[in-house]
Amino acid sequence: MAEDDKLIPKPRSRFLRVKCDDCSNEQVIFGSASSKVVCLVCGKTLAEPTGGKVRVLTKIISVLE
Repeated sequence: MAEDDKLIPKPRSRFLRVKCDDCSNEQVIFGSASSKVVCLVCGKTLAEPTGGKVRVLTKIISVLE
């Protein structure tokens, strides 16, 4: 099997489109963020790190691939 024939594995982490509960701002965040993610408009915490994937504290609109 040649090098070009090997399959490239899919990444385990994804980007998420979330919506802030307070101001309805939509924002794209990284699913494995290592720091707290806050809304760029109102400053509310949208997600917290857990050592792996983030704990999303608001509504997830879609998962981007």
